[in-house]
Amino acid sequence: MPKQKTNKATKKRFKITGTGLVRRRHAMKSHNLEKKSAKRKRAFRRDHPVDGKDAREVKRLLGR
Repeated sequence: MPKQKTNKATKKRFKITGTGLVRRRHAMKSHNLEKKSAKRKRAFRRDHPVDGKDAREVKRLLGR
């Protein structure tokens, strides 16, 4: 029986919490940071949950 392969790109971008929620990095964080407010940049630090249907697809790609 062949093994199920996880999608390595997905594995690098998403994390699954202990309760099964899928977390993602915030977009807009990598450049042009001088013009963004400190408050906005602080919010980028936190991981954000992935929405329902997308979370289901991410879990499938991770082999869960």
